[in-house]
Amino acid sequence: MSGKAILFCKTASLTIAYEAHGPETGAPVILLHGFPYSPRAYDKIAPLLAAQGYRVVVPYLRGYGQTRFNDAQTLRSGQQAALAQDLLNLMDALSIEQATLCGYDWGGRAACIVAALFAERVRGLVTGDGYNLQDIPNSIRPLDPETEHRLWYQYYFHTPRGVEGLKHNRREFCELLWRLWSPTWSHTAKRFPLTAPVFDNPDFVDVVIHSYRHRFMYVAGDPAFELMEDLLTRQPTISVPTISLCGADDGVGPAPQEDEDAEHFTGFYERRVLPDVGHNIPEEAPEQTLKALLDLLQH
Repeated sequence: MSGKAILFCKTASLTIAYEAHGPETGAPVILLHGFPYSPRAYDKIAPLLAAQGYRVVVPYLRGYGQTRFNDAQTLRSGQQAALAQDLLNLMDALSIEQATLCGYDWGGRAACIVAALFAERVRGLVTGDGYNLQDIPNSIRPLDPETEHRLWYQYYFHTPRGVEGLKHNRREFCELLWRLWSPTWSHTAKRFPLTAPVFDNPDFVDVVIHSYRHRFMYVAGDPAFELMEDLLTRQPTISVPTISLCGADDGVGPAPQEDEDAEHFTGFYERRVLPDVGHNIPEEAPEQTLKALLDLLQH
């Protein structure tokens, strides 16, 4: 671990663990990790932002690290609206009216949703791989075979065997994804052990399985998020200033030559393709991620 003290804030459904950097009076920046990653992805970014006077918050998503559900009866949902609501609840609990958001994978989805539906809460957005809102009603449509092949882990999670596989081999499974998704990055062996303990969260497996089943309509969502999920079926546009960072060597989905997401952004928007970078964008490319954040913060 980084040695950074872990703080906690209680929201309606979660007690969210997070790390904080910089003065509380600084302009807020929230850095959001994805699956299967952790706040360690921002180890080379958060302290540098704090040194420039920004208030930096790096939360552990639901199902990760020391973040816990407050009620044993709450559905361990991993659906996209749950992630977005967690972000909003965190901001409210920390009295953050507006923040610059940075996220990739699950964290990027939460950031994009809040930017789309609650634009007044977002000063700027750095998103990994563009427009991350799931189009759930159309999820049944197959993609090209090569892309389908890269999504094997999602289909694995749709089966009882996949649930048991993740439950009993969570570290080995996640390390495999790190290697497959960041094929040109040479630091997996060094960095993965720093993140691996967050997968020991007792809700990790349930949240992950629900996430990948919900996005294909194989399980119902939490009724508490039904209204937000309905809004997301309309694929709302994002108007806040945005920089999209795309890994050219992303093992989940390499950045296409043409920007397929530009139509979803109606304000300032710039796409930057990062050579020799895979899926774990901020950890593989901290300098480029920091630059994107500062470009928006100082714009």
